[in-house]
Amino acid sequence: MITEMKTSYRVVSDARLAELRGREDRLFHERTPASRKTFERAHEMLLNGVPMPWMGDWGTSHPIFVKQAQGNRISDIDGNEYLDFCLGDTGAMFGHSPEPTAAAVADQVRNGITTMLPSESALAIGSELGRRFGLPFWQVAMTATEANRYVLRICRALTGRHKVLVMNECYHGSIDETLPHIGPTGKLELRSDFDMNPGVPKDALTRVVEFNDIAALERELAHGDVACVLAEPIMTNCGMVLPAEGYHDALRALCTRYGSILVIDETHTLSTGPGGYTAAYGLKPDFVTLGKSIAGGIPVAVYGFTKEIADRINASFGKKSVSDPMGIGGTLSGNMFAIRAMEATLKHVATDDAFGRMIAGQNRLSDGLDAALKRHDIPWSVTRSGARCELQFMPRLPKNGSEAKAHFDWELIYYTHLYLANRGVLITPFHNMMLVPPMATDAQIDTLVQVWGDCMAELSAR
Repeated sequence: MITEMKTSYRVVSDARLAELRGREDRLFHERTPASRKTFERAHEMLLNGVPMPWMGDWGTSHPIFVKQAQGNRISDIDGNEYLDFCLGDTGAMFGHSPEPTAAAVADQVRNGITTMLPSESALAIGSELGRRFGLPFWQVAMTATEANRYVLRICRALTGRHKVLVMNECYHGSIDETLPHIGPTGKLELRSDFDMNPGVPKDALTRVVEFNDIAALERELAHGDVACVLAEPIMTNCGMVLPAEGYHDALRALCTRYGSILVIDETHTLSTGPGGYTAAYGLKPDFVTLGKSIAGGIPVAVYGFTKEIADRINASFGKKSVSDPMGIGGTLSGNMFAIRAMEATLKHVATDDAFGRMIAGQNRLSDGLDAALKRHDIPWSVTRSGARCELQFMPRLPKNGSEAKAHFDWELIYYTHLYLANRGVLITPFHNMMLVPPMATDAQIDTLVQVWGDCMAELSAR
């Protein structure tokens, strides 16, 4: 994309961006004095003032401290209210604290949280997930990261192979095999450098290819050492990359040909519909992993698999009293509290009707965002799928106009998020993602479009 840009392209000058950022910083401080003071106190007991690193990555001088989140609205401790299109970075995809989920967990919390014994609700979620995704067997974990980690371990045990193949710039949680490598200089190196960087051990456990590159996929699988391919059906967290026509058919066929297990991570792409991208487009994975939103934001995840996989597991490590050394499970996994929340969410919240409203709302939103970009001649893009869309911010060119040194401008991105927050709208900061929950109204969607358009007008002004 960079090589196609004109050398004269610049959304906003450095001086103008600094002026706009200074104005928005001052406004943010005026609106959030209690959050700022709380953040200062938090440094005494929390690393960098937050309980989890991503909470400090919004590009603001201090995070917004939340008082309440309900539906598609958040209020902070300063009394400001925000329309929320971030929704916990997918965790609250159907809105914050949906009433059926809240009622179920309020009841369950007084009737047992965790016992390391099954409950009847486990049968209900297994049956419903099987109906939606077409896979008959399911297991429960605490997070999607954990579900992916368990599945990788299972695939290695079943195949006797040690390598995992992932897509360049993928994200599947905090799993070593899918994250950047720390090289000999102590700096993070891109995943695409795994095979060419001399600082990576020769027995590195990952093979990396570009999404949609079928030739590269076959070349890497042909080595015969890949236990599984772990892939999202749509690449997310990077502006979203949609699959090329025929790609998923080729992915399935090549995994079968070379004896690698196919794992589809639907954690983000559940936004496509009730059965995710898998059901909507008829994919045939060996495993599906899923987390975040399936219990209304209560921490829980699942992984489903075919009967063939179940038989292979039970012919090896899955027998009674044999599975424990595999380290798959976790004391809290499958607890009654999380499963009850999942049961209520799947039955009453993540419904066909809800998805219909969400997808219609997202199309309205994306159409509006696209129109604003075209109106102000800004070459950024909006990619959409189901109830989810992501903005791809093109990099600004450096002052010398060299395309080879074009850079991804975080200051410009952070300014955009700050501008939106100051006007009462939140979108996900890390990858500029927006979700439209079922309760969002046309007027609320139009508010985001209007604020976005106003921001674009300022950035494009000469």
